[in-house]
Amino acid sequence: MKNATLALKSLHVGVALTSCPGQLKPVTCEFRVRIRCSSNVGVSRQQVLEKLDKELAKGDDRAALALVKDLQGKPDGLRCFGAARQVPQRLYTLDELRLNGIETLSLLSPVDTTLGSIERNLQIAAIVGGLAAWNAFAISPQQIFYISLGLLFLWTLDAVSFGGGIGGLVVDTIGHSFSQKYHNRVIQHEAGHFLIAYLVGILPRGYTISSLDALQKVGSLNIQAGTAFVDFEFQEEVNSGKVSATTLNKFSCIALAGVSTEYLIYGFSEGGLDDIRKLDLLLKGLGFTQKKTDSQVRWSLLNTVLLLRRHEAARGKVAEALSMGKSVGSCIDIIENSIDVSDL
Repeated sequence: MKNATLALKSLHVGVALTSCPGQLKPVTCEFRVRIRCSSNVGVSRQQVLEKLDKELAKGDDRAALALVKDLQGKPDGLRCFGAARQVPQRLYTLDELRLNGIETLSLLSPVDTTLGSIERNLQIAAIVGGLAAWNAFAISPQQIFYISLGLLFLWTLDAVSFGGGIGGLVVDTIGHSFSQKYHNRVIQHEAGHFLIAYLVGILPRGYTISSLDALQKVGSLNIQAGTAFVDFEFQEEVNSGKVSATTLNKFSCIALAGVSTEYLIYGFSEGGLDDIRKLDLLLKGLGFTQKKTDSQVRWSLLNTVLLLRRHEAARGKVAEALSMGKSVGSCIDIIENSIDVSDL
């Protein structure tokens, strides 16, 4: 019996025979079997994922990864971790990408129009508010000068000391509060990162879906939203100056997963410019020529988009879990329950 343990608690067979002229006649036949089925492997996976969350909470990435690798590929363990079927790696032309419904211009040139619009509206509101205050309270030109000087000082302090984090926190919080489209886009973006990372074999460590969330979880003012990964193996390779092709492929796909998700849902991407810049810096740091960079990016795009299309339902469920603040272990369990092994 698949996915279950068969326990024979008692097996009792009784046959009583009586003699008759020329034959033996069975009088009674009793057959009693009691069967208990329990999904022990399923319980084991659940227990491991709960322990995984505890290890991640403690910051023990190595122990967390060891737990996952111990169940990796087992029939009722973590079948999907690192098991994604990927396209052959070669230099793909732009026409080949278009044949697969990928327009690189709409995907690799994200412009966050939502936050840009919010920033412009805040600036207009500040000017209108200043004029209204000037008329209402008869503020003198000298007072306006000092107020403007004070605001300029605060803006400079934020830019220098916090990298613009306070301003970003205000704008991002307003965006999540008043724009449902922006809120949903950010969640879908991070769900794409989470799902692709897991499928290519990189364990997500945690996630944030807003600047306020990042401030509360990690105490950072310089993060709007993001997904962190257990990447000590990658860091070790980078520090050694030699990054394997397998590792580079994984992180290239992860870097482009957010913009690819937005592209598939909305037809273009707004967030993820920082992801693209980091990938570009990594490839330049590894000494890639422009041709080799194009080859890496195009393959990663095609591979990532096809994976996201194939597992659209799983990505949607992960996004829902992220919006509810579910743990990493819970999100992994959702992925495992949403994807059939034959679809990998």
